[in-house]
Amino acid sequence: MSDTRQVISKQGDTIDMICQRYFGYTSAITEQVMALNPHLKNTAVLESGVTIVLPIAKPVQTLSIIQLWD
Repeated sequence: MSDTRQVISKQGDTIDMICQRYFGYTSAITEQVMALNPHLKNTAVLESGVTIVLPIAKPVQTLSIIQLWD
């Protein structure tokens, strides 16, 4: 079983946008994606059709929000 998968960018994507789309968060995962894709080091906005390697990440556990006041 592979520890990575490949996705294809859409016109105007950024690495942060791709992380949010596939993982639901950007914290810490963006750095992992950049490490797997050194060819994107100086690329801010991606063209359509760029192959990006993503790690297989575990789902993030979210905490319930308790509202103390209305």
